[in-house]
Amino acid sequence: MDSLDIPGAGMFSYVSFRALASLILSLIISMVAGEYFIKYMRRKKHIEEARDAAIDPYGVQKKGVPSMGGVVILAAVLLPALLMGKLTNVYMVLLIITIAFFGAIGFLDDMIKLRGNKDGMPPKLKLLAQFVFGIVIGLTLWLSPDAVVRENVEREIGEKVEVYHKSEARKSTVTTVPFVKSNNIDYYEVFSFVQDGKTKRACGWILFVLVTTFVIAAVSNGANLNDGMDGMCAGNSAIIGVTLGILAYVSGHIQFASYLNVMYIPGSEEVVVFLCAFIGALVGFLWYNAYPAKVFMGDTGSLAIGGVIAVTAVIIHKELLLPIMCGIFLMESVSVMVQLAYAKQGNKRGQKWRVFKRAPFHDHYRHKMEDGVRYLIKRPKGLLFESMITTRFWIVTILLAAITIITLKIR
Repeated sequence: MDSLDIPGAGMFSYVSFRALASLILSLIISMVAGEYFIKYMRRKKHIEEARDAAIDPYGVQKKGVPSMGGVVILAAVLLPALLMGKLTNVYMVLLIITIAFFGAIGFLDDMIKLRGNKDGMPPKLKLLAQFVFGIVIGLTLWLSPDAVVRENVEREIGEKVEVYHKSEARKSTVTTVPFVKSNNIDYYEVFSFVQDGKTKRACGWILFVLVTTFVIAAVSNGANLNDGMDGMCAGNSAIIGVTLGILAYVSGHIQFASYLNVMYIPGSEEVVVFLCAFIGALVGFLWYNAYPAKVFMGDTGSLAIGGVIAVTAVIIHKELLLPIMCGIFLMESVSVMVQLAYAKQGNKRGQKWRVFKRAPFHDHYRHKMEDGVRYLIKRPKGLLFESMITTRFWIVTILLAAITIITLKIR
């Protein structure tokens, strides 16, 4: 655009302008398209039948609410990303492919449910697709010449410690670790027992690919489990998106990266543009998804959201911060696994044992205890309004987001 001498075209060279423009555009698209989407889905009678008045202890009617609202989120993210992002940037391309891929899996899952099969896509098939995609992402970051970092280095000058970055960008499996002095660890260091340097590096990359695969599958499924209350997943994910956006901006700005003693990742500023579209789409979706919801995002939205969060964290080498940042998603996943294991032990003894009143964890707060069931956690004995549960989960996510950012300085 600069070559065409169009007035104001120079603004598009600034990441801050493109990021804010993508946020505004995605917010508008999500809010405007959401209304038309809801009307269309109601007209076609594509509604969520699994959530009805029986699930809400206060009898709030949720019959006839359309699902698959994730289609709105996908459109509201992809259009601004394609318009405002640099499509020659490997990170932008990976994130666009990620949200499209996981959105497609979720869409297929939702379509199967709408056609009468409430179980949707077989879990093993869904998990296989997630693992295969995780391997593809890991290998791409391994092989792409554009996916490089400039590691931070400390040197003592008198009584002061100065942080600077190596002038040469290189391929690296280094990642940020919270609460340790050096703040970074390289995956190949796990294989210190290997003598040959090339073999050790190769082992490091293989471990990186495996960790990437696990992270993508875990976070996408965690987001999927968190999507059980009005506004829950969209609100939590928007907060996580802001946190990732801050980390990506710092990582892509050499002065800020030096000041905070984090690795500098050339090109990661484009991640900020994508994340602003991501945040705007989620906030706009909350216009209709907040309690009481007029539309549910379905697996189309929740799987795509989790995939974007996971891949973004891997791109900016902050995947080991995800257990803190996505603590709510982690708790949802762990609660299901613990509930199933504890119930299985009770069944072996001919008794009904449960850790929570219901799982995932957010359902524990809106269900009564059943007679004849032994619960490990009984509080709260009363029931909470869905809007209160959602708001409290948002507050916890904000707290976890703040802790995540603070870890950059606490060592």
